Amino acid sequence: MIQVTRKDSKESLENLLRRFNRKVQQAGSLAVVKQNQYFEKPISKRERRERAIIRQERKAQKLKKIKLGQR
Repeated sequence: MIQVTRKDSKESLENLLRRFNRKVQQAGSLAVVKQNQYFEKPISKRERRERAIIRQERKAQKLKKIKLGQR
């Protein structure tokens, strides 16, 4: 669980809330909760991973072509 305490008694609530939100984003716990919000079959998880790998490979090839000036 993420906890944030005041640095001093004069720290505003907005600053405290901003630090808390930043820690939540850095921990990645919100992304995990959103990902697990709906059930997904294991087969579709595998397919999604495979598609992501293909997407990354295509992007790398595209960037390589751009750098070589072939596009």
